[in-house]
Amino acid sequence: MAHLLVFGPGYTATPIMERAISEGWSVTATYRDEEKKSNLEQKGITAIPFDADAYDCPPETHILITPTPKDGCPIFKQWESWSEQQNNISSINYLSSTNVYGDHGGDWVDEETPTTPSLKRGKLRLEAERNWSDLANKIGARTGLFRLAGIYGPGRNALVSLQKGKARRIIKDGQIFSRTHVTDICEAVWAFMNDSNANGVFNLADDEPCAPHLVIEEAAELLGVTPPPLENFETAEMSEMARSFYMESKRVRNDKVKALIGKAFHYPNYKVGLRELLKTDG
Repeated sequence: MAHLLVFGPGYTATPIMERAISEGWSVTATYRDEEKKSNLEQKGITAIPFDADAYDCPPETHILITPTPKDGCPIFKQWESWSEQQNNISSINYLSSTNVYGDHGGDWVDEETPTTPSLKRGKLRLEAERNWSDLANKIGARTGLFRLAGIYGPGRNALVSLQKGKARRIIKDGQIFSRTHVTDICEAVWAFMNDSNANGVFNLADDEPCAPHLVIEEAAELLGVTPPPLENFETAEMSEMARSFYMESKRVRNDKVKALIGKAFHYPNYKVGLRELLKTDG
């Protein structure tokens, strides 16, 4: 029986953990508070403290790392030495971001595109990728580096934002975003862990990158509501963090990851994704 060890068992990791359990894998995840521990154990997941210092990997362990690096990857800082001492790690799977590519003025990027992040968080992602890749090479494990576009899915999407009054239609000339449904992230990571020949970097973005305001308009039409007013990026009041997301524009190719999973995405574009989400979040 294979084993999955998860650091950061949150929104994106949950369907992967559920898939592993349904396929007969054992699953362990770290926690930082007792409420999280209880929630994990209710799902049949073994919970261990984040700062555990006495844990041995079962045979054929696959590691999944999801947290965002702030001053470096917190998992790598805490667990690097431990990882180097393990003999049963089959693969290290790190959920990164397409912001490692930097700004390309709306042009296409793929896994061979040089990484030139302009934002601090992109530079930290790239540093984390390199750290985990080097560690995996050192211990003889495969490395899955998944560069994710904007994540959406149940409970986290434009339909919900509209209903909560948080959606905005901000226009910036030439601005293009890519996105990916959490279900398709699960499919890709699961396929990688079960393919002993898979290794390296995989972009995770759907087939239809577009201007962000188009997603809000599609969601408003599905809900039968008036979309929020258009706002010019240059004059819109935004936090520094929100504004930074508009500083990079690119279209992300996904041919490599579709070859890995061997089929089309469940949600090849935001229109298909939102129509399905309307059933639960509408």
